[in-house]
Amino acid sequence: MRAIDPAAQSERDNYKLLIGSIIPRPIAFVTTLSEGGVLNAAPFSYFTIVTADPPMVAVSVQRKQGVRKDTSRNAVTTGEFVVHIADSSYIGAINTTAAPLPPEESEAALAGLTPAASLAVAVPGIAEASIRMECVLEQAIPLGGTADAPAADLLIGRVVQFHVAEDVIDDRGHIDAGRLQPVSRLAGNSYAKLGEQFELERPV
Repeated sequence: MRAIDPAAQSERDNYKLLIGSIIPRPIAFVTTLSEGGVLNAAPFSYFTIVTADPPMVAVSVQRKQGVRKDTSRNAVTTGEFVVHIADSSYIGAINTTAAPLPPEESEAALAGLTPAASLAVAVPGIAEASIRMECVLEQAIPLGGTADAPAADLLIGRVVQFHVAEDVIDDRGHIDAGRLQPVSRLAGNSYAKLGEQFELERPV
């Protein structure tokens, strides 16, 4: 077993260990609106559930030299964003939205994605997604880096509206993972689909 001190190596080396070890990672495809009304869209694999009471999710958006990305800036300014679950039906378009466009250009438009009106927030969702969650910003927490140049913004969103395609949800409210066909992130340019599934009962 190799012992590695993160303080003794570069940020890049720590990054490689993290993204190669914490796998697979679900992908949050996030839409926001700029102050000028431009629909921003971008994927993030630092993404998880926070709590179900009330429903909250968290997305960590990395900064560039301490400068917020469009997603963080828009979410903080408007207090709203929409999280979509990445699935195999539109993963190519999601990848296209990772292009480094200026704030006045829409990644959703570049990828040919279809805006879908939200019910509880002003930010449109994306019609191609089987699952999307309208969120209001609960907290935006700058983390890492230095006090003057944080490394990331942890966006915690309270889900105020779910949208789920009929073919991926049953009458009991359970999501059918096989029909959803989620896509997850590995390291580098690698992604993964669902593999073999198994069940284990929790001890009582």
